[in-house]
Amino acid sequence: MISNARTIKGLKFLFPIYFLLTVCLPSWGQTSKEELFATIEKTGSVYWAYPLDFKVQTKAPEGYHPFYISHYGRHGSRYLISDQDYRWIIDLLEKGHQKGALSGLGESAYQRLLKVWKEVEGHGGDLTPLGVRQHRGIAERMFTNFPEAFKGKRFISARSTIVLRCAMSMVAFGDRLKELNPKLSISYEASQKYMDYLNFHTPESNRFASSQDGPWVEEYRKFEEAHTHPQRLIKALFKDSLFVVKNVNPQKVMWGLYWIASDMQDIETPVSFYDLFEPQELFDLWQCINYRFYAGDSNHADGKGLVIANAKPLLKNILDSADKAIEKDGTAATLRFGHDGNLIPLLALMQIENYNVSVDNPNELYKVWSDFKAVPMAGNLQLIFFRKETGRGTGKADDILVKFLQNENEVHIPVQTNSFPYYKWKDVKAFYKKILE
Repeated sequence: MISNARTIKGLKFLFPIYFLLTVCLPSWGQTSKEELFATIEKTGSVYWAYPLDFKVQTKAPEGYHPFYISHYGRHGSRYLISDQDYRWIIDLLEKGHQKGALSGLGESAYQRLLKVWKEVEGHGGDLTPLGVRQHRGIAERMFTNFPEAFKGKRFISARSTIVLRCAMSMVAFGDRLKELNPKLSISYEASQKYMDYLNFHTPESNRFASSQDGPWVEEYRKFEEAHTHPQRLIKALFKDSLFVVKNVNPQKVMWGLYWIASDMQDIETPVSFYDLFEPQELFDLWQCINYRFYAGDSNHADGKGLVIANAKPLLKNILDSADKAIEKDGTAATLRFGHDGNLIPLLALMQIENYNVSVDNPNELYKVWSDFKAVPMAGNLQLIFFRKETGRGTGKADDILVKFLQNENEVHIPVQTNSFPYYKWKDVKAFYKKILE
């Protein structure tokens, strides 16, 4: 359940506003076991490949046209962080193969892993070809949906964290825009200079989020233990019980194969490992990871807002960059590229849909917050700014409208509006200024 008064204090404020705006809340963060069973790749957590199920966007009020876009995007699909994430389990199964300890299913898994290794070797942590395609696609849809913002000789600021996959995502995105309009001027930067807002974490939040000694870790350890049941899987993979006793850590093997299975949707080799698992096993493992991402990056009740405050420098940059674009015409977009650990707190701090929900019960979390909905590969938040043509270049923000897109779908914030998904920028800015204060 959503626990005590401390837990629901954020919801008390949000509910009446949302009710007035929408009559009933959308099920943006809610997840059911049936949903995950229907699309088993969603159990891959933050490895869920960018979804392409976009709803039709609401036409802007008469006379209004897009003129500026503010964006923060997670890097696109990537390989597992390290080659070793693949290699150790290949080596284990190779040893089992040589000793005749593998079952028929184990042999099949081993041969499939050898095929995967041909692609992944040397690519630990790299952007995959799918990751490139994802960002090119997002850029193209942005250009197509809001063409007025990109007309003529306009400027785009593109900045990423210093991690290569983020920089490669930025270039893929910008290159597609440049192909669509060669007159665009794009400044690409991947520099330590901008890490203070692109990837900001305080020492205090790091202590809370630590998977080693954070205050939520002992409860999580028990939760993971209760949701990790490798016995059936190990028996299905190995026919020699003595080999298992001497060589196999069942929990480690289950988790290792889970990560590989989850990431197959992000790479090119057409191989699946989902036949190794039962749906309930994947659901249980996903619940563990979902809770870890929530505790580490979102609004865990015990954190009292400490972790999501990491997004304040990023929110300030969003507001300041928008002010500059409004005051001085010529900037089409501000593009930023980072990680799931940056986008998750931003969604919570900005109170996008229900992503700031505050809970402390890992058993109930999935019902109100889901990592794959918050930050799939290439997940993003876009603020699209609109004005009437008569307001161009005047520097006046009184009549500017803004709408929010999360993964390219229109979303709510707790600010009064009579024309959802369009909000008055002056109201939005005032709301977020209070959060920063």
